Amino acid sequence: MSNLLFTLNAILPILIPILLGYFLRKINFLSDEFLAKANKVVFTVFIPILLFKSLYLKDLSNLDMKFIGFVAIAILILFGIGVVVALFFPDKKQKGVIVQASFRSNYAIIGIPLATMLGGSEAEAQAAIVAAVSVPLFNILAVIALTMYDHEDGQKINIKNTLYKIVTNPLIIGVFLGLIFCGINSLIGIEAVNNFFHGKNASTQGMKFVYSTIESLGNVATPLALVILGGRFKFTAVKKLWKQLTVSVVLRLVITPLIFLVIAYFIGFKSPTEFAILIALFGTPIAVSSAPMAAQMNQDEELAGQIVVWTSAFSAISLFIIILICAAIGIF
Repeated sequence: MSNLLFTLNAILPILIPILLGYFLRKINFLSDEFLAKANKVVFTVFIPILLFKSLYLKDLSNLDMKFIGFVAIAILILFGIGVVVALFFPDKKQKGVIVQASFRSNYAIIGIPLATMLGGSEAEAQAAIVAAVSVPLFNILAVIALTMYDHEDGQKINIKNTLYKIVTNPLIIGVFLGLIFCGINSLIGIEAVNNFFHGKNASTQGMKFVYSTIESLGNVATPLALVILGGRFKFTAVKKLWKQLTVSVVLRLVITPLIFLVIAYFIGFKSPTEFAILIALFGTPIAVSSAPMAAQMNQDEELAGQIVVWTSAFSAISLFIIILICAAIGIF
């Protein structure tokens, strides 16, 4: 019962803002023009700040390279699986969205709190370090996925254009700036950086505004993105997209955790801390930011938004089953 309550507590804060946005659009409180503009602001301003916030105070000095290597390779393999699955769908604007659903989890928003609940403070610290590797990889691969089909049949992929989109993507810029601060943390010490941003002593008291501003702006990203997603959500789209949605939900919530949690267990990553992080990476729904990114890159925004909603909804069931099985075999 406690596991069910936990998963509901993790998922409902995502679903309720979506329902709120849907309701506000149905009563015409939100217009299509407002939702389109707000979606662009979320993508170009608030989510990049959120990504920067998730990285800039991380200490990378305690990286477990074997574990990080497994995570990185698993994400790349998932990207490859997504590319293969996308071959079965002819619409080019849907292909990249489906590829994105194969590997990009909601690690920053749901995953890290989930890992903390399952593995305690040690898992929280390690999960934050893993974010410094997984979050940049998620976003770089997402840009590649959403641009690799953006060409006419018979044309070669424009590598220069793809690289330009990666470099200029607001989410990538937020991640890159966060990683620069991670490097500074390693050079001068995380405690010194914390003092600067948190103002823990009299000499740095005046710099608290930096930390407070980053925190408050970053906190805007997720709830606003979810309300916008709900405002642009259409139940009528489910009928025409049921094949794409079924494949994406099963791939994200069933196949991905089944393959990589089993592999991780048998190659030795079976401690509560490691497994908590792996569940957070491979068992959570697709990232909320995947929908506004698809919209701003002229891909199938409707499908991307539907995948966010339905993977978030069904993950309450899939996460409960995963946690229950792990508890039964003695991991937790």
